[in-house]
Amino acid sequence: MRTPIPFIAPEVFDNADAALARVQAIYAQSVTHLRQAMQRFVAGEDLQDRVRACYPYVRLDTATDWRPPEDNETELLSYGFVASAGQYATTLTRPDLFAHYLREQFALLIRNHGVRLEVGTSKEPMPVHFSFAENEHMEGEMSAARRARMRDVFDLPDLTAMDDSIANGTWRGAQGQPQPLSLFTGARTDYSLHRLRHYSGTSPAHFQNYVLFTNYQFYIDEFIALGRAEMAKPDSPYVAFVEPGNVVTRRVGLPAEADDALGQTPPRLPQMPGYHLVREGHSGITMVNIGVGPANAKNITDHIAVLRPHAWLMVGHCAGLRTTQQLGDYVLAHAYVREDHVLDEELPLWVPIPALAEIQVALEKAVADISGCQGPELKRFMRTGTVASTDNRNWELLPDNTPQRRFSQSRAVALDMESATIAANGFRFRVPYGTLLCVSDKPLHGEIKLPGMANHFYRERVNQHLQIGIRALELLRAAGPAQLHSRKLRSFAEVAFQ
Repeated sequence: MRTPIPFIAPEVFDNADAALARVQAIYAQSVTHLRQAMQRFVAGEDLQDRVRACYPYVRLDTATDWRPPEDNETELLSYGFVASAGQYATTLTRPDLFAHYLREQFALLIRNHGVRLEVGTSKEPMPVHFSFAENEHMEGEMSAARRARMRDVFDLPDLTAMDDSIANGTWRGAQGQPQPLSLFTGARTDYSLHRLRHYSGTSPAHFQNYVLFTNYQFYIDEFIALGRAEMAKPDSPYVAFVEPGNVVTRRVGLPAEADDALGQTPPRLPQMPGYHLVREGHSGITMVNIGVGPANAKNITDHIAVLRPHAWLMVGHCAGLRTTQQLGDYVLAHAYVREDHVLDEELPLWVPIPALAEIQVALEKAVADISGCQGPELKRFMRTGTVASTDNRNWELLPDNTPQRRFSQSRAVALDMESATIAANGFRFRVPYGTLLCVSDKPLHGEIKLPGMANHFYRERVNQHLQIGIRALELLRAAGPAQLHSRKLRSFAEVAFQ
């Protein structure tokens, strides 16, 4: 038997706001049902019936294939429509966090297809863990025996229902099953939201739509100094700076918000600490220190992707592979050699990872703006070329120097352990990506990092490099997200949601 939950019948809507309101109502009802039952369970009540609540869904039925609008005044987006007639659906979660995003997707579908959207309660169970509020940790109050009994009463996360087959292009539905509307189901999204809190030490609600990744703490130190300086400027376009533990500093003159008091500096930094320079509409900048290695790079981008950011960039250090490079030179990646091995199953090596023109132009312009150099002068210290990423930190020590031969054949100019992973996962999840690296050593030419040399290098270059990354994101923001989410990253039969 199951504890009953009040039923909200499916309904069709021709208005995005009304459809979103119904999604919010169904979600709130499901979450409230699970939380109340869980509170009773934690208090020791012996619940005899199984407790279940399900995610809301949205469904689109269209009898005609989509055709581009003939009206030249209508913006031609790469998303917001389905290519072929049929039935499409997805489950949804956190309509509070994704309200603006969902409203836009709903409005585009209604406009582009001239049909109404159906909203109702799905058959996809909501795991009880995903119903907890941000600061609830009820399961920690239970004994091990009582925690073990949870699976007899509640639905727990089912990893078999959370795979990335839609994003990977390998999804195959059963006969009569609707085709997907979104890359991520409700449960898959919830899973990543919980992982983001764990790995970054901050709430997903603080993440911004423009993201910088780095592989060195020096960049984070500079970002922290910049964030705090912005908060001291009454005219800063940024309204808050958030650090791990959800420690919020508001811009001078702005009042604190209710949740600010819940923030607390953690006793130790999380695995991949996140920092957020917040701007209205989530249009600010998030920076994450992913550390060294492709595993972390894949891990964090797997989860940030569910937030549907407008762009992410890698800014970090690399080994220069050419004799003509100097320490401190920049490398703008226009191709990648993928020897990271962490995405080979999801994204085969024969899939090309192209450079994106909008990102390349913004990064090159940002280097020119911050350095004050143009033309031939700029090319003296910034090279465009192939970046190789490896999962072997000591590749130089392999017998017969076989990696060096491969890197030479690929025309690589720089080597790191993360950039190809960041770019490949951007391609895989349809998130615009780019890479600007800074040469910190030249192992093939005997120029390895020595303490004094490294310290001088970091002082000279890190701040400028970070400023370039921020400037590039500002240029991309000014151009608008519609210019970024282009058809270059869309497959043949793409989902409708951006």
